[in-house]
Amino acid sequence: MSDARTTTTVVTAGAVAAPRMATARVATAELERQRRRPDWGNLLVHLALAACVAVLAFPLYYAFVISTQAIDEVIQKPPRLLPSTHMVENYVEAWRRSGMARLLVNSAIVAIGVAVGKIAISMLSAFAIVYFRFRGAGLVFWSIFLTLMLPIPVRILPTYEVVGNLGWLNTYAGLTVPLMASATATFLFRQFYLTIPNELAEAAQLDGAGPLRFLWSFLLPLSWANIAALFVVLFIYGWNEYFWPLLITNTEEMRTVVIGHRAADLEPHHGRGHDGAAAAGGGHPVHAALVREGAHREREVGCRPVTSPTAAAPPSGRRTASPPSATRSPSAPACWSWTCT
Repeated sequence: MSDARTTTTVVTAGAVAAPRMATARVATAELERQRRRPDWGNLLVHLALAACVAVLAFPLYYAFVISTQAIDEVIQKPPRLLPSTHMVENYVEAWRRSGMARLLVNSAIVAIGVAVGKIAISMLSAFAIVYFRFRGAGLVFWSIFLTLMLPIPVRILPTYEVVGNLGWLNTYAGLTVPLMASATATFLFRQFYLTIPNELAEAAQLDGAGPLRFLWSFLLPLSWANIAALFVVLFIYGWNEYFWPLLITNTEEMRTVVIGHRAADLEPHHGRGHDGAAAAGGGHPVHAALVREGAHREREVGCRPVTSPTAAAPPSGRRTASPPSATRSPSAPACWSWTCT
């Protein structure tokens, strides 16, 4: 009797499971059919993206190709779009003639100094504004923030005069210290510190921690994400700075890589074929196009290629800024109440 019931149950389960298995097979076959069917919409989108990448990348690729060629290959028509065999000698020649090692060291010092200085000063100023109570704290913050509305030409002459009076012309201090103030970083750190619970500061006070200990042991570890993001942005800003290093330096030893190698230093030499070195030193698609145009003019007209005009370097003696027209009396120090919240 039990065997009959078991057999009936198995038959019933098999009869129920058979349609489910058939439905699963049909669904699986449909999924396979959809996977094999080409998605023309996605294909067109990817083709458009690939075309955009090619348009953006081709000038950089062409600049690299020209930097590997000799003068005969640069002026070849139609242009050769494959790298040549002169890459090593062109890059070595460009490195030697431009003094690239010194330029890279100067740019690294300026970029790191500016980034670290901006972050340190911004953290201290934001910490003072948020965690100290003194009269005019809001006015001080908005005065710092409003400096973003001052254009650079308005600030450049007074800053140059101060740097000249301090004797910082043509020095690393003159290149970095005037660029260390940052209203944007101060604003970002202030907004972040406002999100820190007041209970954390109160607990630090109860444990006997002073303001600097609270900043070093509590706020600094919590700020590493903001510091890392700001460091990347500020490092790129310091590395790409052009006008201030051009104004403050007067010798090639203190130039940064952005302004240090000039077109006049990378002119092609007759009989040596170093137009590729010029393109290698420039490292820019526009520079590569100018090198190619100059090579064509040299071949057709028989003269040296026209280079971009550069300002003559001032005398090697130290420049001194003109004395200020009027002296300002130092303002009296403010009486602040150093009460930590």
